[in-house]
Amino acid sequence: MCRSIKTLRPPFEDDVTEGDMRAAALQYVRKVSGFRTPAAHNAEAFDRAVDVIAKATEELLAHLEVRGRAK
Repeated sequence: MCRSIKTLRPPFEDDVTEGDMRAAALQYVRKVSGFRTPAAHNAEAFDRAVDVIAKATEELLAHLEVRGRAK
């Protein structure tokens, strides 16, 4: 996939910010869409996709259990 998206779960990262999740979501949408910056007529769909993926990332990280680490 996209090598510039870093792993956000422990033990790789302990202090993940909203900005980290949004940056990963943006990289994903860029890779999937093939656009670094969308044209004006695609901007709303592009931004909405980034928001949805960032939220899904937040939910995923909140519910993951990493063996050997307390919640």
